[in-house]
Amino acid sequence: LGINYTVMSKRKLRKLVEEDYVSGWDDPRMPTLCGLRRRGYTPVSIRNFCDRIGVAKATSTVEYAFLEHCLREDLNEHAQRAMAVLHPIKLTITNYPEGQSETLEVENNPNDPGAGTRTVSFSRHLYLESDDFLETPVPKYKRLFPGGPECRLKGAYLITCTGCVKDEAGNVVEVLAEYDPLSRGGDPADGRKVKGATLHWVDAATAVDAEVRLYDNLFTDANPDAADKDFIECLNPGSLEVLTDCKVEAGLAAAADRYAESHEGGKTAPGYQFMRLGYFCLDNKDTKAGHPVFNRSVSLKDSFKK
Repeated sequence: LGINYTVMSKRKLRKLVEEDYVSGWDDPRMPTLCGLRRRGYTPVSIRNFCDRIGVAKATSTVEYAFLEHCLREDLNEHAQRAMAVLHPIKLTITNYPEGQSETLEVENNPNDPGAGTRTVSFSRHLYLESDDFLETPVPKYKRLFPGGPECRLKGAYLITCTGCVKDEAGNVVEVLAEYDPLSRGGDPADGRKVKGATLHWVDAATAVDAEVRLYDNLFTDANPDAADKDFIECLNPGSLEVLTDCKVEAGLAAAADRYAESHEGGKTAPGYQFMRLGYFCLDNKDTKAGHPVFNRSVSLKDSFKK
């Protein structure tokens, strides 16, 4: 059995490790059990993958996207939802009282009512994803722009963008908006239709800094193991992107601290769905108390062709 976009030969995998093309046998890009575990693959997802591909006498290659599909299925049902902002920009709600804050209830998993709810804080200053605002919108853009439609902040209020603040270089550093105080929970009191998107956010007053690692295929070639190719030349230079200025909700950071203080190194770490961003898990090696590190296990979009 082979899987595309990777190599299975132990000799070739050892070369990747010994020559520092990866960080070790447990690098989340490696097709090893310890690598898959660190990436956030659950035992259930791997067993389902093995059950579905079956056993054959002839050599065969399976799409890596199918392995991702099996993981996505499992995590969609069981992973707790959370809010994290990977490329933060500040949002100020100008008609929300300065110094005031409140707590809101958000469901942990809409597919599992038994998962309960959690509380998140809300105040005048929040963080949004930077690409959730455009000063000059493109066609069919339904997120924030001056004079644009109302957007829903997940579990919070409806807001309307009123402008932005720029630095001396002309870069947008802050988004300005007004909220509807009668729309707590995200639904307007008069039942009007919300035309804009639902956006995730993190309260700036309680947000915690986190490191997030975005992983992609280790190779750019679907068949780097072919006899006529040098697999090293097929390595993907963009297989790892490290983001160090991410913002996560306080409860997520607290869970990371508990894991860092109690877990045994190398074991499976908790997995989460970051709203609108994908499935992520705590790195079971580098997460420390006060320094949460999250690995992207798989994106939300399912590219596997059923």
